[in-house]
Amino acid sequence: MDQHGLVERAKRGDHDAFADLVDLTIARLDATARLVLRDRDLARDAVQEALIRAWRDLPGLRDPDRFDAWLHRLTVNACLDLARHRRRRPVEVELIPTDAPATRDLSHDLAQHDLLDRALRDLDPAHRAVVALHYLLGMPLQEVAGALDIPIGTVKSRLHYSLASMRATVLADREPGQAPEPVRGGQLA
Repeated sequence: MDQHGLVERAKRGDHDAFADLVDLTIARLDATARLVLRDRDLARDAVQEALIRAWRDLPGLRDPDRFDAWLHRLTVNACLDLARHRRRRPVEVELIPTDAPATRDLSHDLAQHDLLDRALRDLDPAHRAVVALHYLLGMPLQEVAGALDIPIGTVKSRLHYSLASMRATVLADREPGQAPEPVRGGQLA
């Protein structure tokens, strides 16, 4: 059955249809929450809270075709709620697995991962959500706006200021005289 049909069934109280919908999106929701919160346990809590809200509020969803955007918005809102409540909680850094066969210098990759993590961690959670949804999950800007329920102009503004902040973090980390590294899109970091 297609997603539209599953949403309609779930709106009528079908637990199995809702479980099927969750199975289709749980990995993306978890990835989104991890990117926004930078904490695996809090991300799981946020996804769980979003799914509880989704089940409770599903009968009020007017457009079943917007289910994915609606569920992402609930997840990001749950992340932002948790972020507000944990201002002083330490942030855990998730490192990339090192058991894969190494064909290049892993220490450089780890340093780059750490630098990106620091740059993301310095962002406000609302700004981090825009960066995560657009660049790390590949959502077009219009979908990001729909998922966060904010105007497209706000998405563009948050993206602009987030990238400027991240660029400043990367530049501050560079050793004097070190040339900037090229990044995707031909711009210099």
